[in-house]
Amino acid sequence: MHPQRSPAATLLALTLGLAAISTVSAQSAVRYRDSNGQWVFTDRAAAASGETLSLGSTPSTLHIAIERSDAPDATRLVAVNDCLCVITLHATIAQSDFSALPVDREYRLTLQPSSRQTLAEVRPANAAARLRLLWKAALGSPQAAHHPLRPYRAPFAVGTTFMVSQAYPTRITHVTPDNQYAVDIALPDGTPVYAAREGLVINVRHDSFRGAPEAAMLDQANVIEILHDDGTIGVYGHLHWDSIRVRIGQYVPRGEYLANSGNTGFTTGPHLHFAVWRNIGAADVSVPIQFAGIGETPVTPATAASLTAY
Repeated sequence: MHPQRSPAATLLALTLGLAAISTVSAQSAVRYRDSNGQWVFTDRAAAASGETLSLGSTPSTLHIAIERSDAPDATRLVAVNDCLCVITLHATIAQSDFSALPVDREYRLTLQPSSRQTLAEVRPANAAARLRLLWKAALGSPQAAHHPLRPYRAPFAVGTTFMVSQAYPTRITHVTPDNQYAVDIALPDGTPVYAAREGLVINVRHDSFRGAPEAAMLDQANVIEILHDDGTIGVYGHLHWDSIRVRIGQYVPRGEYLANSGNTGFTTGPHLHFAVWRNIGAADVSVPIQFAGIGETPVTPATAASLTAY
């Protein structure tokens, strides 16, 4: 199945919030999937100064947000990217009491890692002035191109063999662009998972301990996301609770012990969900991958076929 991000791009694992600078209370946020399968986030009510709207934030999750601040000199909207990778952000004003911020105005921008950018600065208004935005984000540079130097290492112990339970073109649960080319591997719960490719850890989640084929579990998978040197992102999902051995900001070599497989999130049983994402500007989409066979011979994963790690 697939670990859904809360980009996610995401996912996921990805915390998107509309926050005011002076936070005094917290509310939940509304989310839905667009036609590309990407999460879109919005608030239930108009955001006002002093309120924070976010989704299940934990200390180890990404923080990508649009923040509103009301100061004596101006009301400002600031896009925030605390991720260690480039992101693209698309925001649309859905409701506004500001004449300078009309409904349906769109903002599309690319944010560098650990950066902020002012979207708008308008004449000040009282804290009750309504302003509601819809936004979505995609991880990675839109200029990224998938160019691995060699096939991916099967993400389990060398010399072991497991069955591929779902791979392209089978699309039982991989029905959105971010999962189209994902590979599900039938790893028993607690099986060590290793890095299929070297890169920088940009996101981890390890606080979920439940799994079920229910909509409420769509964003409950434990996940590791690794940024590759070509700008693509490797995603390892449904990991076992509290088994993650790497941290955000750590560079991991190919074959690094990352975590144990599990049964968290939207799933019918223990397995590893592995995908490689590329940002196409408005969304993250999965790309076709091959694993290394004997002598680095490329092996295309196929549903119900055995996969051996070399």
